[in-house]
Amino acid sequence: MNRKIQILSLLFLGFSQFAFAQLKEEKLILDRKREPEIKRIEKKKTSVEREKNYPPIQKKVEDSLHLKYEITDVPPVSGFKTSTIQGADIAPAFNSAYQDSYFRVGYGNYGKILADGNISTVLENKTEVGADVHYLSTNGLKKEYEWDSKQSQASLGAYLNSYGDQGKFSVNANYSLDNYNYYGIYALPADAGQDLKQKTNIFSVNGYYDFYSNEILNDIRVKSSFLSDHFDAKETYADVLANLSKHGVSVYDDITMNADLGLGLETQNTTFKILTGNSSDFLNLTAAPKLTFYKGKSYLTIGSGFAFLNGKNDNSLLSEKVKTSKTYWFPKAELLFAAADEFKFYAGIDGGLTMNSYASLLQQNPYLLPDQYLKPGETKYHIYFGLKGDIDQTVKYEVSAGYAKLKNMMFFAQNGLQSFDAVGQRNSYDYINTFSAVYDDGTVSSVKGSLQFFPLENLALDAELNYSKYKLDHNNDIYNIPLLKAEIGAQYTMLNKKLLLGFKGFFATDRTANAFAVSSGINPDILIQTENTDEKVGGYADLNLSAEYKIHKNFSIFALGNNLLNSSYQTYKGYKVLGAQIAGGIKITF
Repeated sequence: MNRKIQILSLLFLGFSQFAFAQLKEEKLILDRKREPEIKRIEKKKTSVEREKNYPPIQKKVEDSLHLKYEITDVPPVSGFKTSTIQGADIAPAFNSAYQDSYFRVGYGNYGKILADGNISTVLENKTEVGADVHYLSTNGLKKEYEWDSKQSQASLGAYLNSYGDQGKFSVNANYSLDNYNYYGIYALPADAGQDLKQKTNIFSVNGYYDFYSNEILNDIRVKSSFLSDHFDAKETYADVLANLSKHGVSVYDDITMNADLGLGLETQNTTFKILTGNSSDFLNLTAAPKLTFYKGKSYLTIGSGFAFLNGKNDNSLLSEKVKTSKTYWFPKAELLFAAADEFKFYAGIDGGLTMNSYASLLQQNPYLLPDQYLKPGETKYHIYFGLKGDIDQTVKYEVSAGYAKLKNMMFFAQNGLQSFDAVGQRNSYDYINTFSAVYDDGTVSSVKGSLQFFPLENLALDAELNYSKYKLDHNNDIYNIPLLKAEIGAQYTMLNKKLLLGFKGFFATDRTANAFAVSSGINPDILIQTENTDEKVGGYADLNLSAEYKIHKNFSIFALGNNLLNSSYQTYKGYKVLGAQIAGGIKITF
């Protein structure tokens, strides 16, 4: 059976190479937001690790609501996602003799250049130190547009993990630079030399201390970041969370109890310098007590969420500052009944506040107008139920459905003209090519499903489906969010783990958006715009492949393929993706 699989895989790889050879130089369609990326496979060491049982002083870990499995003998091959960078990279990796340090470099069409690496070492006192770097750039769609559409992204990080007698300490510092253009122009022409540049810088420092014992103080987490952009917007953010707990308390017979109390402090200050000069300042204090009762693998959690929000918003259009000072209460409860490992039924209710920062909005949509009115979103309640299970360590699945009542639900709408003057130089964000966060109240009904299948030790298949239906109080439709999204993937190793193949496909249905048309009126020097509030942005199917062959234990070659259907879909109105992309390079591990 394994022999047949290997033969089929070789045929698959040969067909892929033949298909790549047949790719012609396609006509680029730039309005691409930035292309689906297949991320690096090596887990970035700048992430704070989550394991709590090292040294081996055991803690009782709650069974998570979400399906997240750690399969040591079947590692994930690549993490594909719709990226914020054009034609981003795929990262294959091997699970041979594990090597933390590596460097790789590659080149592809559209002038894609990618380079990344990680270096780490473990000191004698159980301390790990290291650093990583990542760079990716493309020339954009020079053959399609007269204006500049190139983009680049770079990040640099350093980290330290230390294992002491009482607990584990982790700290990391990161700097990221995102340099790109507001190239998604569709409603009026731009000059050939028009400056459409946007650039964001984010510096962050995160710390985490986890006590091995769950006696009173469980862990402490600290996050902080500073953001600036090309238009002198600035944002500072800090979050401190302390978890207090008492676990493993015997209640009755074989029933045990965990008591937890989370205490948090979150601050956010944002200022913009252009147009209306929006500014906001928020302080959010939270407390989340809960009791969890266990019997075998089943449990019942009862708790609450409390929040005190103090904030203010200001801009040049407001006669006075908008101030907020409010206390919130949110229900939190969950019941999981483990009939067997194969069938675990759960149901629950939760809610909470979501701080909408400029940095978090840019992660979802980098083409924002650098003048945003920010305010937190509120999930009044979210009711959910579902079923998950693990069938003989071969099939892992989860299906769930939910219904939520939301206030200040955030989504993105396209901005119209800022200036209606038909003559003169326009600002880079004033071509109907930027978006702003808008807010509405309403409800959302959702259905989710995920599946992982491991038919062979060296073969892993996965699939995920998400359905979300929104009903808003003041808008007919929610903009730029598809009704249905799906992902499928496969990872396969062969030839004694020398060859690694990966596949990922993304699918989405049409999205509703707003769009503008521009014309000249009676006065040719004055522009007139009309808005369509029911524009349809087409769905897409995006297929990606990766391959890596290990020539030597320290040397590999890799090939990456993005958007192989050569689809010119749009992530946001006006921002089409690049066409089919092929890149290859070398990788050194040590």
